[in-house]
Amino acid sequence: MTVSLFSGQGSQYAGMGLDLLAAHPALNAIYDTASAVLGFDLKDIIQNSEDATLARTIYAQPAIMATSLCCLEAAKEQGYTFDAVAGHSLGEYAAMVAAGMLSLEDGFRVIKARSEAMDAAAQQADGAMCAILKLKPEEVERICAETEGYVVPANYNSSVQTVIAGDKPAVEAAAAACAALKARTRMLAVASAFHTKLMQPAADAFYAAIQDVSFQKPTVRFYSNVLGTELTDFSDMPSLLAKHIVSPVRFTQELAQMQADGADTFIEFGPKSVLTGLVKKTLKDVTAKNCESVETLKGVMA
Repeated sequence: MTVSLFSGQGSQYAGMGLDLLAAHPALNAIYDTASAVLGFDLKDIIQNSEDATLARTIYAQPAIMATSLCCLEAAKEQGYTFDAVAGHSLGEYAAMVAAGMLSLEDGFRVIKARSEAMDAAAQQADGAMCAILKLKPEEVERICAETEGYVVPANYNSSVQTVIAGDKPAVEAAAAACAALKARTRMLAVASAFHTKLMQPAADAFYAAIQDVSFQKPTVRFYSNVLGTELTDFSDMPSLLAKHIVSPVRFTQELAQMQADGADTFIEFGPKSVLTGLVKKTLKDVTAKNCESVETLKGVMA
């Protein structure tokens, strides 16, 4: 079973995916559709923005999604097929478009609503996120519980990588406690504490904004960050996606379930190769590759 994976926020960089776009001009339609929905020139943002601008949630989310879909469509032009999809946080939205749950236009309508709601909530909260490496999730959970203030595990990325999030002082204190146990820590370049209760205003606004969006059943298997397993009930996607904003990303559990279901090939579409690295750290006896450029596409299709 081949799974298409889609990159999450924080992986963005200037110029990402544009060499693929030059090699596959028909894919300009993705960026044209995005720009029409968003109200700004997305390709120009990707091509000409400074890092700080591109890192803003309202730009990073649609930019990564467009890049991911461009990479996927370039591979499909060369005969690539897949049996299931999954994404890391933001990546679930590209996964929904890839699986036929959302049209391209509705995909960008939804990500516009999500990015604007999360950007507004981030400006109201002094939140932060920090990756903790080389420490077991159970130990990270214990340290968060013992730290004064609000800090919780937000992303379960691998057996030795958990991202914590919450109020900035509490995140910094918990990170220091983890470092004292010889863990490596790295603050993330994000605007606030995503996947925590600090994003509840965003979840509420987002839920209200997507009530009229049409969600279809996927044409391939769809795996969920919230559940950590395959999603089979698509009856109330607005509620699930609102919950997604304030719930931990159970990516490690998701990967294990995909492998148990027969997945042996994982192809990541989107900037950098973060998810490819997580697959390699988490699962044995599988193939994991990423596609973000003309050169890496050759590797995927080899």
